[in-house]
Amino acid sequence: MRDYEEVTSFLGQWGPFQRLMYILLSLSSIPNGYVGMAMVFLADIPPHHCRLPFLNSSSYGGPGYNLSLPTEEVKGEVTLSRCRRYAEQGALDAGSNQSTERCLDGWVYSKERYLSTIVTEWNLVCDDTWKTPFTVTVFFLGVLTGSFLSGIISDRYGRKFIFFATMAVQCIFSVIQAASNSWEMFCVFYFIVGMGQIANYCSAFILGCELLSKSPRINFATLGVSLAYAFGYSILPLFAYFIRDWRMLLLALSAPGFLYIPMWWFVPESPRWLLSQGRVEEAEAIIRAAAKKNGITPPDVIFNRDDTAELMNSTVEQKVYTWIDLLSTANIRNTTILNIIMWMTVSLTYYGLSLNTSNMDGDPYLNCLIAAASEVVGYSSMWFAVRYTTRRFTLGFSLIICGLLLLIIKYVPEELNALTITLAMAGKSCITGAFGFLYLYCTELFPTVVRNMGLGVTSMASRIGSTVSPYVAYIGTYNKVLPYILMGCITIISGILGLLLPETKDEELPELISEVKPLHWFCQKQIPVKRKIEQENKQLGIGLEKSHSLQDM
Repeated sequence: MRDYEEVTSFLGQWGPFQRLMYILLSLSSIPNGYVGMAMVFLADIPPHHCRLPFLNSSSYGGPGYNLSLPTEEVKGEVTLSRCRRYAEQGALDAGSNQSTERCLDGWVYSKERYLSTIVTEWNLVCDDTWKTPFTVTVFFLGVLTGSFLSGIISDRYGRKFIFFATMAVQCIFSVIQAASNSWEMFCVFYFIVGMGQIANYCSAFILGCELLSKSPRINFATLGVSLAYAFGYSILPLFAYFIRDWRMLLLALSAPGFLYIPMWWFVPESPRWLLSQGRVEEAEAIIRAAAKKNGITPPDVIFNRDDTAELMNSTVEQKVYTWIDLLSTANIRNTTILNIIMWMTVSLTYYGLSLNTSNMDGDPYLNCLIAAASEVVGYSSMWFAVRYTTRRFTLGFSLIICGLLLLIIKYVPEELNALTITLAMAGKSCITGAFGFLYLYCTELFPTVVRNMGLGVTSMASRIGSTVSPYVAYIGTYNKVLPYILMGCITIISGILGLLLPETKDEELPELISEVKPLHWFCQKQIPVKRKIEQENKQLGIGLEKSHSLQDM
């Protein structure tokens, strides 16, 4: 059977159809950039102390509070205790020798930065402080579940269906989440939003890679969806700066999702997926419509009878694939296991560094903007790297450099805080580029029949790392260096493992599980498939055209 890229080559590389798909599917990733990271502001903990009912003032640091509350040292500064008060109420000259008790009458929060957060809404402080990082963990558990289910549903019912269904889930439940009247209700809806967020991103990524040809596909994977995601991340601090109430902020972040409804009439189903299901007529109709949009007259027969018969025979034998097929052969099993390990460690480091920005000194809005800017640098650098270097080297080099930068932080003097931030942000640029690159590399490694499922399972595994990341960042409140040491070590190990994956640069996307390549060992030199065929034909003394005719017999 002829290769799909060869069959559809008459469409060209960069016509109006390809440009439209590139732009629309890239723009769909903008909300994904701020949905998960919004918790940096939604759940930020403002300064607070116990409420004292005998004092009329309900404002933070009001008259009398400095005499009626014990003090504590936080990061070298002496402040009013956040969780304790003197047991003897009404004594404005209470001394340090008096006994203390918990805040029995609630808390008073500073409104200097926020009008409200979910912390001030439901008093997620002191004994309930654990609920704040757990809220982020709930979101990532939803992401984990969505990664697994979306892959199965997408490979069975189509890319377009799951793409728009999960976009609707993310948007609608974010609006409902803003009306939550309890922390438990907020977490339930946040879990569902997490399911929609990752499923939408993965489906858009797969759909774009399968609709676009090789050259624009690389740009789409490394620049299109990645920069759109980074743009969404960068506008988050702008929204949060002007909207200081968490409910209004959540509504404002949810509203743009409704602007994507008209995309249904412009984005088609993936012809590759339709062909893998034996739905040749529908795939041909989409390809002809794309040719018309590009102003190209398609051939009378796109898929000849022999191609169609071979495709139908292969799809009848195994029409429904499950996640077990990702372990069915040695090659795809090794590829799946290595991807799972790397996605877990890369996700832990990426989100660990992102969430750790709250432990940095300075303005949180500026810190968030700097973190978003580092992602733009990471994605842009990766775009240049994939054009001139091999896939294995690009992934391994970026991960190892990230790990080394984080380990250097251990030897930076405490007074050089600016250098620590610079190294952390440089490491974040490297891990961000690697994270975005993994989507492209994973797409090229897995065959069409289980591609979205493979991306879903590995992305699901990465959420194991992301669910741990809030607690890795939490370690930074006790030891600022330890999170960097932990993330640096596992990132270097992951980079070394990445060198074992097969090379996919300048190779056609595999269609069937049997076409998955074996691991590439350090002492082994891998020859691209096309070059290998040419060398074999040269040794046999026959032309390439004759070789293809023999293979078709």
